[in-house]
Amino acid sequence: MFYSRAQSNRLKVQRQNEEKMTSLPARSEVLSLFRSLLRTSREFSDYNMRKYVKRRTIDAFRHNRNLSDPAAVAAAFADGKSQLGMAKRQAVLYSFYAPRAKNVMEINRP
Repeated sequence: MFYSRAQSNRLKVQRQNEEKMTSLPARSEVLSLFRSLLRTSREFSDYNMRKYVKRRTIDAFRHNRNLSDPAAVAAAFADGKSQLGMAKRQAVLYSFYAPRAKNVMEINRP
C-alpha cells in the first residue's frame, strides 16, 4: 500500500509512541521520579501538605514495588510523572496562599 509523506510520517510517529508506551522505564528513571517527588514535597510551605505529598509518594512506590507486568509498570510510571507535574503546580499555588504563622508541628521547642 502506498502512503503520502504525511501519512507515513504519522504512522512512524504512532509506532514510536507505541514503542515508548511498551518499553519499561529504567531503574534510574524510576528512582529519579521518586527523588523528584520527594524534592517537590519539600517545596510546600504548609506542613500538612508537605507531609501528605511525602507520605503519598512513599505509599504509592511501596504499593507498586512488586509490579511485574510491563504494561502495568509503564502505566504506574506515567501516572507518577503526571503526579509530579500536579505536585509542582500545587506547590506554586500553595506558595501564593502560604500561612503566615507556623504550624504547631513546626515550632522548635527546647
